[in-house]
Amino acid sequence: MPGKTAAATFQSLENKTPPNVLFIAIDDLNDWVGCLGGHPQAHTPHLDALAARGTLFGNAHCQSPLCNPSRTSLLTGLRPSATGIYGLLPGLRDVAATRDCVTLPQYFAAHGYFTATFGKVYHDGSIPPALRTNECSVWGSAPGMPLPPKKFVATPDPMRVMDWGVFPADDREQADWKIADATIAQLKARPAGRPFFIACGFRLPHVPCFASQKWFDLLPPENEIVLPPVKEREREGTPEFAWYLHWKLPEPRLTWLKKAGQWRPLVRAYLASTAFMDSQLGRVLAALQAEGVAERTIVVLWSDNAWHLGEKGITGKTTLWERSTHVPLIFAGPGVTRGAKCGQPAELLDIYPTLLELCGLPAKGGLAGHSLMPQLRNAAAPRPWPALTTHNPGNHGVRSEHWRYIRYADGSEELYDLRADPHEWNNLAREPRYADVVRDHARWLPRENAPLAPGSAARILEQRNGVWFWEGQPIDPAQKEE
Repeated sequence: MPGKTAAATFQSLENKTPPNVLFIAIDDLNDWVGCLGGHPQAHTPHLDALAARGTLFGNAHCQSPLCNPSRTSLLTGLRPSATGIYGLLPGLRDVAATRDCVTLPQYFAAHGYFTATFGKVYHDGSIPPALRTNECSVWGSAPGMPLPPKKFVATPDPMRVMDWGVFPADDREQADWKIADATIAQLKARPAGRPFFIACGFRLPHVPCFASQKWFDLLPPENEIVLPPVKEREREGTPEFAWYLHWKLPEPRLTWLKKAGQWRPLVRAYLASTAFMDSQLGRVLAALQAEGVAERTIVVLWSDNAWHLGEKGITGKTTLWERSTHVPLIFAGPGVTRGAKCGQPAELLDIYPTLLELCGLPAKGGLAGHSLMPQLRNAAAPRPWPALTTHNPGNHGVRSEHWRYIRYADGSEELYDLRADPHEWNNLAREPRYADVVRDHARWLPRENAPLAPGSAARILEQRNGVWFWEGQPIDPAQKEE
């Protein structure tokens, strides 16, 4: 970590007045934000204003549709298929492939930056307390979400976190309010004479989708809430592997939401909790402005994965379809074109090398992502690389500018033309006329498919003699039902 070499590097950077970095993570936010146009009733004025003063990547995708592997990948610069971290466990420092790697905050610290993290930036519990100050100069609090005495919605699954409704009455009880408070306090107490890398990780709209009444009141009444486009039996045409990969979801399926009359309430609660989170983003950005450092600070905002709200018959994440992988990604500040939108594919792995180049730091070897600097200068600049998403060993999605290609561990495939079929309803993979498109996308599949790292909590699906097994247990074919 920082020593004589780091001090010398910092001195040279100091003479060039290096920019600060405000690193903002959001949990489970899909493209239901104003600037991405994913939902007509989304209320995200602060996120939209940030996009207006920077570059918005409208075709950005996560490396894994699940918190821990997604965040681990972004922070280390390594793909899940290279580390074996596919599930909520193990932690970043518990795996040989990542135990000694230099994370993004560590790299900035090694080059003279003051670093701090607040809220959910690293996955909860992924860094043991004894190691946290090795990751950041200040490891701030990461309060959990408040829970009511009793669940509002009696979902069929006993998981307490799957809930939604008006709660709490006072916004100051929300985790995101407290996380914003801590980030603002650190902006005010930043060390003089040093550039900073301050990370702020908001929890909403991750379930439970709670917000006070004022945020629900921003939205139309429940019966006027616009539901996402879903057609009956829309998973028909997808491989059998894709159906079973989402067996035993911790979230209710669309069939239950419809039967219980909870589809619109859940959509409204997701939008309301997103609106509240956006207000806390606004508080942090206002503090940055009030401190007089906004013009010298690069702001990068991203979401770790997206979220289904009925599409493909499910709620939740952990799929390789657009609804689960497509996330907001915004850069704003010095070196970034204002008011631009890029349609080229980008992935969260690109954040690490991009920030290094934006801040004038030496390039780091071994990073799987590619700098987005050409697109930050000119949003129309071409980009040869697609975005890759991995979910458990051997399952990968490849997203180019216009196509999505998926190959599962059993060799089955999906292909969608997003221009003609934005909802991914028509699988073209078996049509001979698209063989060249399949082949062109398949060449980007990761060559390395690391097995599950020791201590993994990922789920394995496999077929033996025509019978599907989930974590070693046979699956009842009736569970394939949406």
